[in-house]
Amino acid sequence: MLLFYLLTFVATIQAHNQLLPGSCNFESSTCGYTSDPDFTSWTLHTDGHFLAVDSATNDEQDDNMGSGTGPKREIAGILLSPVLEHEEWSCLRLVYQITESGSVEVLQRAKGKSFDKPLWSSQAPSDSWVISSMDLPNSTEPFRVVIEGKPGMSVESSVAIFEIHISPGYCLECDFEKTHLCGYSNQWNVNVNWYVGGGRIQFLHKNMPDDHTYRNRTGHFMYVDSGYTKTFKEVAKLASPMTTVPTSGCLSFQYQRSKDRGNLFSVYTRDRLGQYQELWKAGSEDQNDWSETLGEWIPVQVDLKAPYSVQVVFEVAFNSPSSGHIALDDISFSPEFCSADTEPTFDPSVANCDFDSGFCLYTQDQVMGSSWRRVSVKPNIFRNGDHTTGSGSFLLAHSRLGPRSGYVSRIISPTLPGNMKYCLRFYFSLRGYNQTEQALTVYLLHQQGGGQEKIWTLGEKSRGIWIAADVTFQTSQPSKVAFLSTCSSFWDCGSVALDDISVSLGDCELTAGLLSSPLSGNCDFETGLCGYTQAKKGDAADWELRRGSTPTSYTGPRGDHTTGLGYYLYMEASRMLPGHNVRLLSRPFRGTRGPQCLSFYHHMYGSGTGRLTVLINQDGEDALLWQRSGEQSVAWLRAQVQFKSDRQHQIVFEATRGSSVRSDIAIDDIVLEGGPCPETEIRATVGTSNEIE
Repeated sequence: MLLFYLLTFVATIQAHNQLLPGSCNFESSTCGYTSDPDFTSWTLHTDGHFLAVDSATNDEQDDNMGSGTGPKREIAGILLSPVLEHEEWSCLRLVYQITESGSVEVLQRAKGKSFDKPLWSSQAPSDSWVISSMDLPNSTEPFRVVIEGKPGMSVESSVAIFEIHISPGYCLECDFEKTHLCGYSNQWNVNVNWYVGGGRIQFLHKNMPDDHTYRNRTGHFMYVDSGYTKTFKEVAKLASPMTTVPTSGCLSFQYQRSKDRGNLFSVYTRDRLGQYQELWKAGSEDQNDWSETLGEWIPVQVDLKAPYSVQVVFEVAFNSPSSGHIALDDISFSPEFCSADTEPTFDPSVANCDFDSGFCLYTQDQVMGSSWRRVSVKPNIFRNGDHTTGSGSFLLAHSRLGPRSGYVSRIISPTLPGNMKYCLRFYFSLRGYNQTEQALTVYLLHQQGGGQEKIWTLGEKSRGIWIAADVTFQTSQPSKVAFLSTCSSFWDCGSVALDDISVSLGDCELTAGLLSSPLSGNCDFETGLCGYTQAKKGDAADWELRRGSTPTSYTGPRGDHTTGLGYYLYMEASRMLPGHNVRLLSRPFRGTRGPQCLSFYHHMYGSGTGRLTVLINQDGEDALLWQRSGEQSVAWLRAQVQFKSDRQHQIVFEATRGSSVRSDIAIDDIVLEGGPCPETEIRATVGTSNEIE
């Protein structure tokens, strides 16, 4: 049924006056959409009224160049909308198809910025047209919608766009009057399903209600009927489009029941991991007098707090074929919470701290005895620095020179509200412990009753490097996070370092993608080169992906900067001669008049270390942005480079081999952003931190 609606999307669209600029059905023109001339052109198919970019273009290009036997090149078509000015929140719905293999991505391009903001992407092929929805938050700045289509390498691969539909309001909203159903989808069940009611359906089901939107029998709504129910386990689920931006506010809808018993009606959110969280459930507490409300539309308002992508799921279950029906209509959303008494969305960043400028909002527990000390290490080849920059401050607990055995260090976070799910990330480094169970433990300290709950404990040694720990937890009452380290005896003690604590809302698996920006040019090398390419011409070798230590002793890092256990990119000096280099090129970026900020981490440790250079390439010519030569530190060090370029350009990372094989150079965690680099002043407190290394 839903597939039929998608195929008839254009023919039955109603209320055209509600469509905003940027909408197009490609029947007679492209509505101002144009192909970026630097990429493969999108083709308008007049017989089917759609735009497409396909892999056949690759064969044509190879034939024209006389290189049909060579490897095929990746094809990318960039489609640009006209300049749009949507000051109010709107919803973009895209009807598209990926045949065989390929990908499609939708981005938002603000005027004067080099980097496009990703809104949505898909790599899932389909045999028919598919609808996807994405929110366009209100903005006072003009922008363009950018659609990037990349067909796969097979001959039959293609990416096609059937319709672009932009309407005012949120993508969660729907009155079910349009045949695309606002992107809502039914999870098909053999006997119990959501159907479209109203209109012609009324002649088949006399007991169906009037539509709520128009208060007549010609409007439409969604309904579930119990007539074919077999077991209570059969459930009908109507799911909204997945939200694409953090969403908080009041979700409203209208529903009605024909019978007061034998059915359950609930509303949930479902995240990308498939985890459900109940928002609301129908019951007698919602209806004061069943005799008056049965068969009548009942309004519902419920607060929705979604810091990451979720679907809203309307779920119905019956226990017999005579349990009546449940109808749903007029789903709406407001950014204001339903009640003035609703607590605003909590900002978990109050619990973030890198300890470069102090203890932030963290406090020491003086009753427990020993204190965490805030220390720093200047970049050198003997001791590891902090995780944040390599030259800032971090916390250190314990030492073999401590006052006595059996002492405990505890530092406590600010209060976190209850009834919320959190993701805690921090970095630790450990040395000297035989038994690691007590070296570092994380507790929740409950505000009511004074109880505590262990949520994480150290299970492995960190080998003297910074390792990331991610902890997902949920608490029903306001609580604080406590980091506890214990020395049980002189013989089983050492040092524990702690740095870069951050807290975000939601499951760590869901928030992991939010911690690192998906913008082009950014890369932590955990899944590859992120669009960066190796320069083949004139290079003696390539940059290599690596985990753990480099093969040559006394050079290179012992782990990556991102998590300590992940990947980084490095130059293996033993396979090169002195003076040889490797080059890594970013994808081309558009020019802009404003400043841009490039930050990255580099590791230059080894007696024969050569040179690391960052260049900007414009029109085939390199210009120097940043350079370091010789051995720098055994730690990862952060570099920030601010630059301007009003022409198309590429960023180049070039590593040159030094005098000996102990010349490995590594890079990690590249971030490229628009705007000036933040001014970071590090007030280092020098202390005795030789316990780290």
